[in-house]
Amino acid sequence: MSDIDPRLRERFAAYRAETVSTIAGPGPDQARRTLRWRRRARAVAVAVTAIVLAVAPIVANAALRDDGSVPVPAQTGEPSTPPPSAPAPTPSTPLTPSTTTPTSPAAPDGRISRAQLLAAPVLLPAWSSYARGCATSNVRLQPPARNQDVPTLADLDLGYTDLDGDGATETVALVTCRFGEASAKQLVAFDRDGRGRIVTMGRVVGTAEGLDDITDADVTEDGKVRAQVADIQPCCSMRSYWAQKQWRTYRWTGDGFTQSDGPRSFGRDPRLTDLVLSGGDLVLGPADADGKRPGTLTVTVTNKGPVDVAHIGFAELSLIGALIRADSSICVPWREGDESGASCRTAGLRSGERRAYTFHLLVDPTSLDQPSVRVVHFDDQDRHWMDLTYRDNHVDVRVVS
Repeated sequence: MSDIDPRLRERFAAYRAETVSTIAGPGPDQARRTLRWRRRARAVAVAVTAIVLAVAPIVANAALRDDGSVPVPAQTGEPSTPPPSAPAPTPSTPLTPSTTTPTSPAAPDGRISRAQLLAAPVLLPAWSSYARGCATSNVRLQPPARNQDVPTLADLDLGYTDLDGDGATETVALVTCRFGEASAKQLVAFDRDGRGRIVTMGRVVGTAEGLDDITDADVTEDGKVRAQVADIQPCCSMRSYWAQKQWRTYRWTGDGFTQSDGPRSFGRDPRLTDLVLSGGDLVLGPADADGKRPGTLTVTVTNKGPVDVAHIGFAELSLIGALIRADSSICVPWREGDESGASCRTAGLRSGERRAYTFHLLVDPTSLDQPSVRVVHFDDQDRHWMDLTYRDNHVDVRVVS
């Protein structure tokens, strides 16, 4: 079709006129209104998106914690950068440091009187093997008394010092338990617990084989215990001066007491020597009218040392017969009647010296029953001593008619 039909052209013209009059074209005002609407829509969309992005991790974390709490999100306004060297805020109220230092509770006071030890049941450490019958559990200590076979609080001053370094005082006491003619002994340390009850820390030192006695004790300011111990505990006919005594020092280790100073054993007593008696023939003469016979007894004494002996004594002579004559060197006057049993005393012997002694006696042969003689060591104070080898201080007397 080379040209439009005139009637159709008229129709198109009329339609265009009607349409243009009803449609507003995109003029400047309409364009500005459209732009403002699009900006508002975009700002709302950005804000909504930011809130969603900020809240979503918080909600997710809350869901993971399962605690149902959602922290308030931080403001999303324009970020502000603080000055690089902004000073720290000053509190309105000055902060005053506390002067109170936390401390541990004070250790209980372990100073215990004699009356308190006697009044309360106590636990004692085990006794020596030879005194196993002595009580240890729920013990009521008794005051000193004779012939007592129960644990006893000895008549010795109590010691008070800080044994374990806790800042409080503890108590040291000597406890004994009699068995036979002697007593087992132990120095015991006592304390108190948090309720004020008496408790036993432990044994400082106790009697045992080779350490037969505890004769004294004291404490030091730095928490140590000093004990005077002895190698024998005199009883029966034993003399108190026979004991060797030593001071030994003990300290608390946290688990018990251990010796920290002083000798650790008793050696051979340096005051003793070895006397040896030999011979022993009693030669009898003819009987007199009463049937008694004169007799001559000769014995030899050797001092094997290492100590010089001031005086030599002879015991059990009176069980053989009465002395009627003796050499001028024997049986000099002296104080008789001690526990040695000696009835004659004479000059002594130096270490390594030997001497024979002859006695003249009037003997009743019918009363002789396994006669014997024993030699005794005396010092210059008239004290008699034991011997290093007691078995060779004695001889049986052989009667020769």
